[in-house]
Amino acid sequence: MTLAAIAFAAGAAALQLQAELPGLLWLLLLPACGAGCYFRPRLAALFTLVMGFLWAAGVAHVRMADWLAPGLEGRDLDVVGVVASLPAVSERAVRFEFEVESSDQRLPRKLLLAWHRNPWAAQLSDEGPALLKESVHPGERWLFTLRLRRPHGHVNPYGFDYEAWLLERGVGATGYVRQRGEQRKLGSRKSLFDLVEKAREAVRDRFQAQLGATPAAGILAALAVGDQRAISAEEWRLFNRTGVTHLMSISGLHVTLVSGLAAWLVSFGWRRVPAAVVRLPARKAAAAAAIAAALGYTLLAGFAVPAQRTFWMVSVVAAALWCGRIASPTRTLALALAVVVAADPWAPLAPGLWLSFGAVALIFYVASSEWRIAQWGRMQWAITIGLAPAALLLFGQVSVAGPLANAAAIPLVSVVVTPLALLAVVFPFEAILQAAAWLVEWLLRFLEWCAALPGALWQQHVPPLWAAALAMAGSLWMLAPRGVPWRAGGLALLAPALALAPAAPAAGEAWITALDVGQGLAVLVRTANRALLYDAGPAYGPDADSGGRIVVPLLRGAGIRSVDMLVVSHEDIDHLGGALTLLETVEVQALASSLSRGHPLNLLVPMSGRCAAGRSWEWDGVRFEFLHPQPGWEAARRNNQSCVLHVEAGDSSILLTGDIERSAESALIEKIRKTDVLLVPHHGSRTSSSEEFIAAVAPRWAVVPAGYRNRFGHPAREVLERYARAGITVLRTDMDGAVSVVLKPNLIRIEAERSLRPRYWRRV
Repeated sequence: MTLAAIAFAAGAAALQLQAELPGLLWLLLLPACGAGCYFRPRLAALFTLVMGFLWAAGVAHVRMADWLAPGLEGRDLDVVGVVASLPAVSERAVRFEFEVESSDQRLPRKLLLAWHRNPWAAQLSDEGPALLKESVHPGERWLFTLRLRRPHGHVNPYGFDYEAWLLERGVGATGYVRQRGEQRKLGSRKSLFDLVEKAREAVRDRFQAQLGATPAAGILAALAVGDQRAISAEEWRLFNRTGVTHLMSISGLHVTLVSGLAAWLVSFGWRRVPAAVVRLPARKAAAAAAIAAALGYTLLAGFAVPAQRTFWMVSVVAAALWCGRIASPTRTLALALAVVVAADPWAPLAPGLWLSFGAVALIFYVASSEWRIAQWGRMQWAITIGLAPAALLLFGQVSVAGPLANAAAIPLVSVVVTPLALLAVVFPFEAILQAAAWLVEWLLRFLEWCAALPGALWQQHVPPLWAAALAMAGSLWMLAPRGVPWRAGGLALLAPALALAPAAPAAGEAWITALDVGQGLAVLVRTANRALLYDAGPAYGPDADSGGRIVVPLLRGAGIRSVDMLVVSHEDIDHLGGALTLLETVEVQALASSLSRGHPLNLLVPMSGRCAAGRSWEWDGVRFEFLHPQPGWEAARRNNQSCVLHVEAGDSSILLTGDIERSAESALIEKIRKTDVLLVPHHGSRTSSSEEFIAAVAPRWAVVPAGYRNRFGHPAREVLERYARAGITVLRTDMDGAVSVVLKPNLIRIEAERSLRPRYWRRV
C-alpha cells in the first residue's frame, strides 16, 4: 500500500517533466491498470506508477483544452462574467480572477485580469487608487471589453515557472480591461464561494482600516484570510533570511494546528456526553471536526492551491482515524501524498509540497528512534539538517539562523498570533487586533536581530541533482537512531553539495546568457573568474522588477557572488529598471554607462565611468571593447547613446547593441568587424537593423530580446525578413526563452531555454 501510493505520486511527477502530453488513447489503459492492481497485487506499485502518469496526463489534457485559442489573442472581446477572487489593489491597477459566463467566442472558464487605473481620471480626482478599489468586488457580475493572451511567462535558468503556476490554478488566459471598451456592472452572484470571498474582503479592509499601512496589517491579513499581497518585498526578504516564510501565510502548519485544536475540543466535549458517545465514538467525532475545521480555514484562505493540499492531507489522516487505520504513520503519509497529487497533479512542481512532507517525515523518522516525539530542540535540528539539501536544490540558500528564529516564531505565530487573528475575524473588537499587531511588531524586531547575526544565511550555487540526493542520504544517516555506526560519516555525503565548485567557463571562453525579461534587456557575460551584466532589465511595478525576479536568482543559482561590472546601456526603464534591486542585493564592483554624471546609480558603485568608444580590457583571455557612443554623440537621442559592447573569445565573438537606431548604426559600419552573434538592436524595432548594418556585421545568429506580444510590435516583421534574406538564424527570447551562447576559440554553441528544458505547457 505504501509503495503503491508513492509510485502513484512518482508517476504524476514524471508527467510534469515531459515535453509532450501522451495521446488521449493512452488514457484507455487506466482501467486496465486498476484491474492489474486487483489481480496482480505484487505488481501494484508498477501499475499505480502508470496510473499516476496517465491520471496526470488526463487532467492536463482537460486543463490545456481550456486555454485561449491562439486566434483570439490581441482581439477586443466583450465578455460577461463574475469577479471570482479577492481583488489585489495597487496604485496602478486592480487584479482579479474572472469566471466567464458568456461571450461571442469560446473562452476559458477562468481568466486572470488587470484593470489599469485611467491616468487622466486619476489626475482629475482626489480619490486616486480608490477609483478602482470601489469598482470591483467579489461576486459582482460585469460586462468587460478585454484583450487576452494565452498563458505565457518568462523562461530562465533558476527562474519561476509562471506558465505552470497558471496551469495549476486553472487559468486559461491572462489579459486586461480595455479603457475604451465596455465596463458595466450587471448585478451580482451569491454562491457560497462568492460569499466567502466577500467576507475575506471585509476582513482585509477592516484590518487595514484599524491598523493602517503597517507591516502588522499585511501579516495579520495573510494569517487570517490568506491575502499576502500587503506584505512588502523587504519583509519577504527578512522572512527568507530567517527561515520563517512558511509561517507568514495560511500554511500547512496553521491549517493542521487549527484542525487539531478543533479535533481536541470536540473529543474533549464529546466524551462527556454519554448519549453522544453511544451514537458515535469520540474518535470519529474528532476526525469529522478536524476535516470541517481544515475545510473552513482553507475556504477562509480563498481555497488557494497550497491550502488545498494541506486540507487533503488532514482529510486523509482524519479518515484513517475514523477507520482506525492510523497504526502506520508512514503508510498514512504516503496515502496523503497520493491523494494530494491526485487532486493536484502539478503539486510535485511546488517546493512547499516536498518541504512540508519532508518535515513531517523527518519528525516521524526522528521520533521513531526514541519511541516518542523528541524534544523541540531535536525537532528543529532534524528539520534544519534534513531539509538543508532540499533547500539548497530549490533555493540555493539555507537559513542558518532559522532554528533560532523558528524556536520563537513557531509557537508565537501558530499558538498566539494566528488564534488572535482568527478571533479578530469573528469578534470585531479592535483590542484583539491591536494585541496581535503588537506581538507581530515584537516578532519583526526579533527577526531583524536574527537576520543581523553573522552568517545568518548560507548562500551558494544550486548543487546538481545527484549531489543534492547524496546530501539527503547523508542527512538521514546523521539523524539515524542510536546504534547506527558512523553517523558522523553522513557529513562526507554532504560535502559534494557544499564544496563542489559550480560549472564555469575555462580560460579563454565566454558564456553569455540573454535573459528572458519581457520587453527589456539583461545579458550576463561570464569568463573564468569574472562576471559582467549588460543592462538589468525592466521594472514591472513599484515592488517588482527583473533584477529581483530574474537576474539575482540566476546569479545565486550559478554561484556568482559579485558582479565585476554592470553596464547600463542607456537611461530607459526597460534597461535599468532592475539595477537598483541588483545593487541592493549583490556586490557590484564597477559601473559603465551612458548615464549623466549626476545619475543616482553612479553613487551606489565604488567605481563608475562612461562607456566611451575605444575603452577596452581583457578578462581571463576574453577581450571586451566599447564601440559606441563615439565622441560627439552626447546630445543624440537617448537610444543612440547606447553602449555598444564587443566581446571576443579567440575567433568567436558577440556584439551587444542596446537600443541604437539607424543613425548610430551608420556611424558604426566603418568601425565594426564581422561578428558571429548579434544582439539585435532596439528589440527588433523598424527604426534599427538596416540592411547595411546587417551586411557589415554579417552574423550567423541574431538574438532578439523582446516581450511576448508587446505593445510596440517588436520585433517588426520587415526586420525579421531582412535577417531571413541574409540567411541569419534568429532566436527570440519571447518565443525561445533565455538564449545561452558559449564562445570558445573556433567553436560556438547556442541553446534556448525552452528547447533545453522543454515542458508540454511551454510550447508557443
